[in-house]
Amino acid sequence: MSTPLDSPDQGGAATLDRELEELLKEEHFEPGDHERFSHYVKKEKILESAITGKPVRALCGKKWTPGRDPEKFPICPTCKEIYESMVG
Repeated sequence: MSTPLDSPDQGGAATLDRELEELLKEEHFEPGDHERFSHYVKKEKILESAITGKPVRALCGKKWTPGRDPEKFPICPTCKEIYESMVG
């Protein structure tokens, strides 16, 4: 009798490992001030990231997995500019 782990193409831990590897390949660490700012992301994407652990993409294009208190950092000027152009 086989189990889901015996067939890696049918889901289970092997699928999760492959998805994680793909995400890490997509992750681009850009030098600069991105880490010094809070970024604008849709609230539902933040919640989804908290549940799944998948990274989010800010309006400015920064991609990361949220995990710090955004209140402790100034707002990203690029995100703010993009947001204001969308709203007003």
